[in-house]
Amino acid sequence: MNKNLREQIHDFGRRARQAARALAKLGSEEKNAALMAMANEVVASAGFILAENERDLARAREKQLAPALIDRLTLTDERLAKMADGIRQVASLPDPVGEILREWTRPNGIEIRKLRVPIGVIGIIYESRPNVTSDAAVLCIKTGNATILRGGSKSIHSNLAIAKALQRGGAKAGLAADSILLIPRTDREAVRHMAEMDRYIDLIIPRGGRALIEAVVSHARMPVIKHAHGVCMIYVDAAADLGMAAEIIMNAKTQRPGVCNAVETLLVHRTIASALFDQLVPRLTSKGVELRADPAASAQLAARGYERLKPAAKEDWSTEYLDLILAVKVVDSPDEAIEHIESYGSHHSDCIVSRDEKLAGRFLREIDSATVYWNASTRFTDGGEFGFGAEIGISTDKLHARGPMGLEELTTYKYVIRGRGQVRD
Repeated sequence: MNKNLREQIHDFGRRARQAARALAKLGSEEKNAALMAMANEVVASAGFILAENERDLARAREKQLAPALIDRLTLTDERLAKMADGIRQVASLPDPVGEILREWTRPNGIEIRKLRVPIGVIGIIYESRPNVTSDAAVLCIKTGNATILRGGSKSIHSNLAIAKALQRGGAKAGLAADSILLIPRTDREAVRHMAEMDRYIDLIIPRGGRALIEAVVSHARMPVIKHAHGVCMIYVDAAADLGMAAEIIMNAKTQRPGVCNAVETLLVHRTIASALFDQLVPRLTSKGVELRADPAASAQLAARGYERLKPAAKEDWSTEYLDLILAVKVVDSPDEAIEHIESYGSHHSDCIVSRDEKLAGRFLREIDSATVYWNASTRFTDGGEFGFGAEIGISTDKLHARGPMGLEELTTYKYVIRGRGQVRD
């Protein structure tokens, strides 16, 4: 390219700003028609997308990436069909733009409305999951926002192929050019240039590891909504249904271990540890899960012949493994479990398994996480599972957005005032 990286990204910013102005004028029917066309184009482009995805996978295998990371990279006909279905689901959802959040009339007759509106241009920086390209773009289009995407090097060919399909579909439906832009380069400097481009980008959302998030936060001149690492924890209480507990743990750890809502630490009340481990050991063994256990848990697991067992170090309690590894600790009380979660967790998704409703209520109140569960797998922390269609990410921040971010979290508001000539005294 004859443009340097900074010039290219600033050009994207200028183009996205123009697109955002056009998008803000669209009604719900026009946006939904564009989304349906995008879904159809993803299906029509499946062969090309899968071929480009195979280029990324070949490189991943050559670099001997962990199986969980390769799984995150992998696209299949089934996953592309789900991607298209997700786009259609977003199209079917109510449009939050234009919603009147509140309205009132002052004593002087001035009428005030608080109205939901698009944010403008949203920058999204992510790493290895190509489905984010679709999720992010379609949620932004539905809410009238232009988006500038910057994916990671591991999925660059997949990302470009998906973005092209979405752009073609949108163009067929008359969507403004440059509503969806994907930076075709993975230089690390691109992150800094985006983060400093507050003239064009209104909000930036990093999705990825700690290093990426810290880089964005350190350079950002605009608001950042970040997704910190997912150290999700499950506490199995003395009053738990152990069969239920075993099902929840296995689902949360092994159903898809390379995602942020998979459980990473298991806390077990001492009085039921032996009975729970009787149920869990065969199932964990069959899945090849490595356990990092404290002394009390180690003794119980070793007595049952568990082979993939290591002593837990302090850092294990705050590690996001994204793999078939689980830290296990025996605790003496709910107080100890709550203290452990608050001390070592990431405030993402945490769960209590118990038949004690009063204790469960206390857990749900006291655990300061974006999502808290009673008797359900942490794997439900997902925009689709919450009924949001797709999601833009899972925020562990507290302001503006928290937990799975759907359509409402991609809007802001303004005050619209109607008068009849009133002037202030």
